Amino acid sequence: MTAATPARTLPPLGGFSPTVVGLELRRMLRNRRTVIFMFVMPAVLLLLFANNAKYRSTSVGGGNITGYVMVSMAVYGAMLATTSGGAMVSVERAAGWSRQLRLTPLRPAAYIAVKLVLAMTTGLVSVIVAFAVGGAIGAQLPLHAWIECGLLAWVCALVFAAFGLFMGYLLPSENVMQILGPVLGVLSFAGGLFVPVDQLGHVFATIARFTPVYGVGEIARYPLVHDGSLWLGVLNVVAWTSVFATGAVWRFRRDTARV
Repeated sequence: MTAATPARTLPPLGGFSPTVVGLELRRMLRNRRTVIFMFVMPAVLLLLFANNAKYRSTSVGGGNITGYVMVSMAVYGAMLATTSGGAMVSVERAAGWSRQLRLTPLRPAAYIAVKLVLAMTTGLVSVIVAFAVGGAIGAQLPLHAWIECGLLAWVCALVFAAFGLFMGYLLPSENVMQILGPVLGVLSFAGGLFVPVDQLGHVFATIARFTPVYGVGEIARYPLVHDGSLWLGVLNVVAWTSVFATGAVWRFRRDTARV
C-alpha cells in the first residue's frame, strides 16, 4: 500500500511578496539600457530643454516654465519606467523563464501583480529623479503642486504599466524597449507632452486628444496650470488603461494556455 501524497501547500497571496518584488527590481536594474531609458534620459532632456534663465523667470500658472517642463519630463520618465517594468515579461518569455514559473506555486495573478508593483516602483523613482533635477535648476511650483503633480504623474502612469504588459506579451523581441522607446517618444510629441497642445494647430490638437499620452499630461499638469480639459484627460486615461489591460489579459491567457 502506497503512502498518500501530502497536499501541496500554496504560498500566501499566491506567491506575491516584497522579497519577490525586490529580486525582480534588482534584476531589472542590472540592465544598463533600461536604467538609461528610465532615469537618465528624462533628466538629460530636462536639463536640455528647461535649464534656461528665461524659463525660470517666466510665469506659468502658479509656477514658471521650468516647472511646467519638469512635470512633463516627470510624466515622460514615469511612462518609460512603467512601460519598461511591464515589458520585462517579453524577456522572460523569450528566455523560457515565464514557462518555468508556471511550474511553481506562483499564481498567474500574483505574477502580474509583481510586474505591476515593479513598474509603479520604478515609475515613482523616475518622477523623484525628475523633480530633484528640476528643483536643482530652478523649477518653481506652489507647494501643493509639487506634491499633487508628482503623485498624479506617477499614478496616471499606470496606463503605461498596462501598455508595457500588453506589449510584453504581444512582442517576442528581447529588445522590446528598443522598439517601445521610440514609440513612446512619438506618442509624447503627438500627445502634447513635449509641445503644448494649443501650439500644435487644430488638426494635430484634435488628434492629440486621442493619444494615450494626452490624458496623463493634462492631469499631471493641472494642479500647476488649472487649465485644460481635466475630465477629458480622465476619460482618456481610463479608456486607454482599459484597452491596454484588456489586451494584456487576452495575451496572457493565450500565453498560459500553451502550458
